[in-house]
Amino acid sequence: MKSMTGYGRAREQLDGKTITVELRAVNHRYLDCTVKAPRQYGFLDEAVKKAAASRISRGKVEVFVGVEVQEGGDVAVTVNHALAERYLEALHEIADKYGLRDDVTVTSLAKMPDVLGSERIEQDADAMIRDVTAVFEKACAGFDEMRLREGEKLAEDVKGRCAAIGRMVGEVEARSPERVREYREKLLARMQEVLADTSIDETRILTEAAVYADKTAVDEETVRLRSHLHQLDAMLRETQPVGRKLDFLVQEMNREANTIGSKANDVEMARIVVDIKSEIEKIREQIQNIE
Repeated sequence: MKSMTGYGRAREQLDGKTITVELRAVNHRYLDCTVKAPRQYGFLDEAVKKAAASRISRGKVEVFVGVEVQEGGDVAVTVNHALAERYLEALHEIADKYGLRDDVTVTSLAKMPDVLGSERIEQDADAMIRDVTAVFEKACAGFDEMRLREGEKLAEDVKGRCAAIGRMVGEVEARSPERVREYREKLLARMQEVLADTSIDETRILTEAAVYADKTAVDEETVRLRSHLHQLDAMLRETQPVGRKLDFLVQEMNREANTIGSKANDVEMARIVVDIKSEIEKIREQIQNIE
C-alpha cells in the first residue's frame, strides 16, 4: 500500500543532453498530473502524463523536466562539397600555371569561405520522449520507495485503530443484554411503586422488556461493523491501490456506528459509540493519504 505523498528525482546524460526529472505528489481525490518542461519541449507533456498514469492511480502530481544540451550538442557541421571541389580545381590550376608547389591541405581547403557551415539539429521528438520517459521511470523508483514507507506507517496506524474499534464493539455487545436487564428491573420497580400492594403481572413486565430489547437491539449493526473491520484489514494487505474502496468502507462503518448510537438509549453505550466514531474519523483522515 502506498501513500499519495512522495518525491523522486533522477538525472541522466543521454544523446548529448543532461535530462533531469523531478516529481512530487500530494493528496487528491483523483489523478491530477501537471508537467512543466522547457517551452521547446512542449511535446513531452502528453507522453509524461501517460507514463505517470501507468504508475500512479491518484494524487496531485507535479513533474518537472529539465534539459541541458551539451555545448555544440545540438549543432551539425556541414560541408559544401560542390564549392570545395571548385576551390580545389582553382588551386590546382594556379599551381600548374605558375609552377608552384601544390600544397593544398584539408585545413587550407576548409578555411576557404563557405566550405564549412553549421546548422542547428532539429529535435527528434520520438527519441526525446523515449529518453525523458526512461529518466522519469528512474525518478519513480525513489518516488515509490518513499510512498511505500509512508504507506506502511499509515497501514499500521489504521490497523491499530481498527483493533481499538473491535474491542469497543465487544463492549457494546456485552453491554446490550445488561442494558435490557437494567430496564426490566427499573420497570418492575416503577410499577411496584405505583401499584403498591396490587399484584404485578410478571408476564407484562417480560413483554415490555422484550419490546424494549427488540427496539434497541444492535446485533445486526455490530455484526456488520465487525464485517467491515475484517474487510478493511484485508484491503490493507492488497498490493493494488485501495484508497477509494477504503473511503467507501469507512462511510459504511460510520453509518453502522450512527445506528448503534441512535438505538443506544444508554449513557454507557453512548459513550462507547462516541469513542468508536472518533476512531472511525481518525481512520477516515488517514486513508485520505492512501493511494
